[in-house]
Amino acid sequence: MVSFTQRPSNIEPSSSAEPYPEYITSPDDDVSIAIMGATGSGKTTFINMASKSKLRIGRGLESCTSTVQTAASFVQDGRRVTLIDTPGFDDTQKSDTEILRMIAIYLSTAYENGKKLSGVIYFHRISDFRVGGISRRNFKMFRELCGDDNLKNVLIVTNMWGEVDPQVGLARENELSSKDIFFKPALEKGAQFLRHENTTESAYNIIRQVMKNHPVTLRIQEELVDQKKDISETAAGIELNKELHEQAERHRKEIVELQKEMREAINAKDEETRRELEIETRKLQQEMERIQRDSSTLAENYNLEKAKLEAHMKEMADAAQREAQKAAESHKRQMEMLEQQLRNTEASMTRERGEVQARMNEMRREYENSKRRGGGLFSTLGRAIDSVFGL
Repeated sequence: MVSFTQRPSNIEPSSSAEPYPEYITSPDDDVSIAIMGATGSGKTTFINMASKSKLRIGRGLESCTSTVQTAASFVQDGRRVTLIDTPGFDDTQKSDTEILRMIAIYLSTAYENGKKLSGVIYFHRISDFRVGGISRRNFKMFRELCGDDNLKNVLIVTNMWGEVDPQVGLARENELSSKDIFFKPALEKGAQFLRHENTTESAYNIIRQVMKNHPVTLRIQEELVDQKKDISETAAGIELNKELHEQAERHRKEIVELQKEMREAINAKDEETRRELEIETRKLQQEMERIQRDSSTLAENYNLEKAKLEAHMKEMADAAQREAQKAAESHKRQMEMLEQQLRNTEASMTRERGEVQARMNEMRREYENSKRRGGGLFSTLGRAIDSVFGL
């Protein structure tokens, strides 16, 4: 396990975050929230709105969040809040197995380093005409990651209300909350159902709901870290393998039908149709091979990528520590120079002595901060994830 020095409560702000006011609570009261949901559901836009970050946003249904991103922390109601952006299981650039490994590695590493989530926000587009199989599968994987016991820390947030007639949106909202095939089972187990009105105040009010929670251990974290399960043995891994098996079976049936049509085309001497059917058959066979390969290497790749992540995080932590030590030594030298200047102004005017004293006090604070500053775990983890997955 890699350990990290946490930033003190008087942390310096990132350039993309709001300035930090004086802390009224300890860093132990920091709030970390994972944002999940389908591609294009507005996760990253919500995070940027709340945190004043500039994470990349996809256009349409094309995924832009292909890795786990950590936004710049910000202070709300006297507590530091960190929002974590995750890709959906309908990602356009990565397979479901890659997404599961990525999220599992991130969450398990954070948990090993003593960091828990205060809650998880799941985004759903109220503008969707219907909730198709992909959306339901996305939410099913979400529930397996969280575990039903943790649904009390989950907010299901409907988004994009400006794109629908209010009455249409209300009807969809009622359907989502009242039908077993949608969100009703999760709501009955403690999840909350909220709207996001696409305003900063709405975003902060949603976050306030999560801030009331006690941090929890998600099911995937407990299974991987506490129970030492192989990722393929976790609830999410089992569900994913079930989905992959069903996809493979559908492709197999499609190939059988295509081969039948191909024989008919051959008998009819329809060479153009035969070539088209052959190309389509080859694509399905390649997809079946990929699915089988993904299923068989899920655990192996998880272990390799987890080890790579930990090694990279240790390198980053060591580099940060060296930089902090250099900064501390520089501040110490400047403090010594100021102390000497202060001694030399014993007989000088009171005003000049006061200016030097004020500067020395400022340097002393910077010196103490530089000794302790190592970067927040979640932001360090996010940068390391980028490296491991080649982003």
